[in-house]
Amino acid sequence: MIKALEDLKARDIVELDVTGRTSIADIIVVAGGTSSRHVKSIADEVIKQTKKAGLPPLGVEGQREAEWVLVDLGDIVVHIMLPRAREFYGLERMWSVDGDSGSAAAV
Repeated sequence: MIKALEDLKARDIVELDVTGRTSIADIIVVAGGTSSRHVKSIADEVIKQTKKAGLPPLGVEGQREAEWVLVDLGDIVVHIMLPRAREFYGLERMWSVDGDSGSAAAV
């Protein structure tokens, strides 16, 4: 999935290990797109690649507006966002490292 993000030139890919901090996922991936069309293309490719790997998404939100698309893969949740949405919602800040709580890695 990270490869799909990189292949489509997603920007500022960050993988956050939130194991034990939430019941919704173990890994949160946040990536940026340059336009709504780019965000949608990235999301479509993530969906295509994960289906191909036998891991179809449990849910996809935000494809119509494509400012922020969420792809729920169970233990992994992928957020693809326009810069303004990413800055406004600050997912990296919300889930960032504070002591022993988890880890973040730029990919």
